[in-house]
Amino acid sequence: MLLAAAELMDSGGTVSTRAVCERAGVQAPTLYHHFGSKQGLIDAVLNHGFTQYVTPSGSGSPLEDLREGWDRHVRFGLEHPSFYGLLYGRAEQGKPCAITAPAHAAARDRCVEAARLGLLTVPAEDAAMQILAANVGVTLSLITMPEPDFGLSARVRESALAGVLQVGDQATGSSRASAALTLRALVDEDPSGLTAGERALLGELLDRLSSQVPMVHRVSPDDVERRVSADSGRTMPV
Repeated sequence: MLLAAAELMDSGGTVSTRAVCERAGVQAPTLYHHFGSKQGLIDAVLNHGFTQYVTPSGSGSPLEDLREGWDRHVRFGLEHPSFYGLLYGRAEQGKPCAITAPAHAAARDRCVEAARLGLLTVPAEDAAMQILAANVGVTLSLITMPEPDFGLSARVRESALAGVLQVGDQATGSSRASAALTLRALVDEDPSGLTAGERALLGELLDRLSSQVPMVHRVSPDDVERRVSADSGRTMPV
């Protein structure tokens, strides 16, 4: 049933309960038994496909993992535009999507790793949101293009990373704000030994200390251009 629904969705056909059941050779009660409804089946298909693309390979470098995660996200959208449209085209105000939640969680985990290394210039949760928002936006834009501009994806990717990370030769990780973000990530991961009140107070103090990051530590436009140039010879398979 998952395969039948996926094939119908990928071909742009009508994903009705009847069409899925006929293609899979099952009766409607079987579909309802396993998935509850047609929407439950569609969600299961999307969840299975999308999680294949947001699972990090674990290079050991949070920066490279963020870049890889970005490219995998874009590749998924271009390979499965109908799926992607269902994922990000049915947003409801105030209701996070459970299916795309793993993408956000993966981005946040990579940002937490970057914070531990003193590379973040904003809290991990904010960094993940900024990166994912840009990732979704550029993917939707590329889908509408007759010929996807992968250079655009690389430029937006590096600009998004530049907005939340200090990388390159100037990434000292020694500023007060950077140290506060690093400590916040470590305490969030292992809060043992602190009461709930102590964690709240420490979190408030660390947020205040990390609220401003000297611009001298941010990646420069030249750093972005160098990275995009390095990517220019790499083809993203679609």
